[in-house]
Amino acid sequence: MAAVTPPMEPIAELVEEIPRRQSIFREILDDEDEEPAQSIATPSVAPPPRTVRFRSETEILNQHEDENWEDVDEAGDQKVNASETVLVHPLPAAVQSTTSSRFYRIGALALLLALMLPLVHDLPFIRNTGPSAFGVKGGVIRGSLDQEGPILVEETLQRRQSDPTDVCTRFSQQSAVVNGTLFVYGGRNTTQDGQTGQWDNSFFSMDLTKNWQISTPAMSGLPSAPSLPAVANAYLWNSFESIFLYGGEHSNYTSDRPGPCVLWEYNVLSSSWIQHGNPSTSAGDNAAPDGQPVQCAAEGAGVTATQLGRGWFFGGHLDQWTTEGWTYQNGRVYLKSLLEYTFPGFTNNGVQSLSGGSTASSDGVYRNITEGGSQNEAGFTERADGILVFIPGFGAEGILLGLAGGTFTTYTQMNVIDVYDIATSTWYKQATSGTPPGFRVNPCAVVAAAPDGSSYNMYMYGGQNLQPAGNQTQYGDTWVLTVPSFTWIQVNTDGQPVPPPRAGHTCNVWDAQMIVVGGYVGQELSCDSPGIYVFDMSNLKWVNSFTALSAGSSANPDPQVNPSSSTGQDNPLNQQPAQIGTSNTSGLIGSFGYQVPEEIVSIVGGSPGGGATITAPAQSATSGPLATGKPITYTTTNSAGALVTETSLPGPGVSTGNAKSGPNVGAIVAGVIAGVLFIIACYLAFVAWLYRKQLQLYKHHVTAAQRQASRDPRMEKSFVLPPPGRHSNSQRDGSPQSSKFAASSQTATNSGTGPGTVASGQQRYEAIRRDSESSAEDLLGGREPTFWGTALNPRRSLRVINRD
Repeated sequence: MAAVTPPMEPIAELVEEIPRRQSIFREILDDEDEEPAQSIATPSVAPPPRTVRFRSETEILNQHEDENWEDVDEAGDQKVNASETVLVHPLPAAVQSTTSSRFYRIGALALLLALMLPLVHDLPFIRNTGPSAFGVKGGVIRGSLDQEGPILVEETLQRRQSDPTDVCTRFSQQSAVVNGTLFVYGGRNTTQDGQTGQWDNSFFSMDLTKNWQISTPAMSGLPSAPSLPAVANAYLWNSFESIFLYGGEHSNYTSDRPGPCVLWEYNVLSSSWIQHGNPSTSAGDNAAPDGQPVQCAAEGAGVTATQLGRGWFFGGHLDQWTTEGWTYQNGRVYLKSLLEYTFPGFTNNGVQSLSGGSTASSDGVYRNITEGGSQNEAGFTERADGILVFIPGFGAEGILLGLAGGTFTTYTQMNVIDVYDIATSTWYKQATSGTPPGFRVNPCAVVAAAPDGSSYNMYMYGGQNLQPAGNQTQYGDTWVLTVPSFTWIQVNTDGQPVPPPRAGHTCNVWDAQMIVVGGYVGQELSCDSPGIYVFDMSNLKWVNSFTALSAGSSANPDPQVNPSSSTGQDNPLNQQPAQIGTSNTSGLIGSFGYQVPEEIVSIVGGSPGGGATITAPAQSATSGPLATGKPITYTTTNSAGALVTETSLPGPGVSTGNAKSGPNVGAIVAGVIAGVLFIIACYLAFVAWLYRKQLQLYKHHVTAAQRQASRDPRMEKSFVLPPPGRHSNSQRDGSPQSSKFAASSQTATNSGTGPGTVASGQQRYEAIRRDSESSAEDLLGGREPTFWGTALNPRRSLRVINRD
């Protein structure tokens, strides 16, 4: 279903017997016996249902608000009638008996203060003597919900009394990297052991242009505005100079409820927040029509293609904690739509309003893709808490990979991956090879590019299994999916400082290092602080420090295209030196310094510098850019400046189950054997022909000799050939066979009955004599020729045949 208002896919109706998941993380204080304290003037609110089943849109729209529904609380043990009358204690009578004159005085005083306060605040001797007494004067731009475009509204930015970097645990937050700075927003955190994770709108950054230890990361708290939402499981898209906060779910422990869907933008250069209201869809390829309001979803998978100026949000869910006006009765609805956001100032040929080179306005452009290729098939399921990654180089604009995730009770398969072709707005299915990881929700993933772009390697870490309900298991394993071979490889991390298993964490890549922030670590670990970890993607190792390789360039957000001399100092997108640029053919962000690990080289071929020889999926693609093309490759240079071309074949490496290790050795061996057998068959056929010719010649000579012997009795004793395998008496005595032929010839010449007879006999004699001196003697040797004798000495047999 698309993340928009009706018309929509079938919406869910309440099932009382099965509890609905409020949160993907079950915590100690989430149990039923822990009831939050309430003021006597605050009515109790029944928790929402946890699990839902689908019912039609008509039933939902015709539903009356006064119907009685029984809800199931978060622990699934107690039912509450949502329509019960809640008694609220009245205020004391003394407060209600205020006199009218007193009201007049208070109102006049308030009016005077309202008029004087701005004037006092702007007096020179107050305004210019340091920080304002009312907080830092910030530029928060709030978009009116009744008006197009952002509107500047003056609102104070406040630094929190407590440092948002000082927490016990943190999870379900959002993060993005802009020009060497990692920004982290919101989520849930605890400040002491055993505390329930609280939703907040904390905002801090980490400097990735400096070296730091994971025990003391370079974290700094940033100003935040009171109107910023306290949300978890949202997503942060990032452009060259801004980050965009989309979606998220509000707390189910407080009275905080979602308002109208708003996209919040933080401009890094001006340190200001901008609010974009009234988001609506634009028509385009395989998308919903114009003008449908965009709803804010949560727990979806997001990704950014900064070079294209676009971000995506895949799947997720809608419920009363994400969407304004959503009721308990509607339950939770899982999505399979792909919401695309085109950043202000960028083009997008897939959107009708931006065709022909038009650029998006200051509010950006949304497109809700719901009918792209396999997206309409039964095997393309609704899901939340998955991952979505961007890989350039395939097709005209690159591809997206959607994997992992699921619903409360079902999961998405990992041996077949959903592939989205950005240029055609079409989804495809692609099978993988190797042993896939177990199904899971809430992992994180990043991608790094080989120096020459011949392979892209996705690193996936952690996640959890929600079954059995209430006893989920967090994972601490690390996997690599290498593309384009689409082979799974499990990383061996034995003996390394592996972080505790976790889910709901975020991962970002910079300088070929995966930075892991936060994550839900279960109930056994008291605190996970500061909760920052680093994985060296080139060496497949967890390390205790982040090593900065490039300094970035805050003064110039546009990268300097100079591949031959780039050292990362003028490389704000942190691309490989041969891939620097901002077009759709430029390289992947964050890959600077990446070298392909030997464990991956053994599968795809080449070397750490690239040159992969496996340039197509091991399980052949049947359609889409993976079936019709290869990745864009880049020319790399070595330290001496010479061009490098990597062509080596993969060798033996780690076992990957059913994965094909480099070239198909079995096929090569079978081909060689088949070729050898073909040559042998041809030779045996030639020997058979040769043997038949030699045997015919042998029989011809035997017949001729016997016929001649029968006509001349004097030749019988001397010419008749012995039986096969036996020698004549003359041979046995050592007399040459040719002498007997000569004697017989002389006798035959003198005994003729006439001239014709004599001439005919003479010709036969001459022929027999020549044969006896050459072919007959060599051919027969006193015995009949054999097949294997011919095979072992074909040259002799050929000489006999040629002389015949």
